[in-house]
Amino acid sequence: MTRPTHPLIIPSALSTVLDSVTLIDTRWQMGEATRRPAYYAGHLPGAAWVEFEGVMADAPGAGGRHPMPSRDVFAAAMRAAGVCNDRPVVVYDDGNSLAASRCWWLLKYFGKEDVQVLDGGLAAWHRAGLPVTTELPDVAPGDFHPTDPGAALLDADGAAEFAADRLLLDARPADRFAGQNETVDPVAGHIPGAVSAPALANLTDAGTFLPPDDLALRFTGLGIRTDSAVGVYCGSGVQATHLALALEASGIRPATSVYIGSWSHWITDPERPVE
Repeated sequence: MTRPTHPLIIPSALSTVLDSVTLIDTRWQMGEATRRPAYYAGHLPGAAWVEFEGVMADAPGAGGRHPMPSRDVFAAAMRAAGVCNDRPVVVYDDGNSLAASRCWWLLKYFGKEDVQVLDGGLAAWHRAGLPVTTELPDVAPGDFHPTDPGAALLDADGAAEFAADRLLLDARPADRFAGQNETVDPVAGHIPGAVSAPALANLTDAGTFLPPDDLALRFTGLGIRTDSAVGVYCGSGVQATHLALALEASGIRPATSVYIGSWSHWITDPERPVE
């Protein structure tokens, strides 16, 4: 398989290159300890299971609900899943690409560029009539080793600077941005100066991403151009990576920095302002 030029891949295209990519199943649901039983019940042929909690996020605490994982822990999990430096990776989840986008972003952050997300996830694969299996793959350990960051990470001060001087997008649903219906974090509201840009609004009803032109229209409407510098955050750094994926899939591909700690980290300091 040649080096991918787009961050998303559709089921029909993936089905023709299964033997030349490393597949990662990273299904996750907030509030559930694990989705591993769903993997055992059926997954894409050859896909390796990677847990979200503990691999793609460190333990909840001062860093937020889903802080950055340990570099060594993440890299070891990727090698155990067969990730190699010279072999493309495709990540998928149940369908809305939230967990898959987190894995996609982390791989890019740790220097892996040839990684894509299965657009629409397992649900789209099923709709295409493609096969799943309960057979567990015999995964040969990979040789992936993290290199210099290939994606930009923001801390709280950096997020505040983006909100004041550039553009900081809040990827949570609009009601949570407005401080309404906050059932996840103990403080409602948003970072002052941030702009609401709900990540899941970039999906169709079927859970696939909107066409690139439609995504581009949404983002240019926010004043985003190819030479823009954009910061993104959400509740705990999951929808933020989904928004980062949409920005790249749009074709605009601005310089995008993710505040992984996001709102759940921002509110750990009562001195930080809330709007």
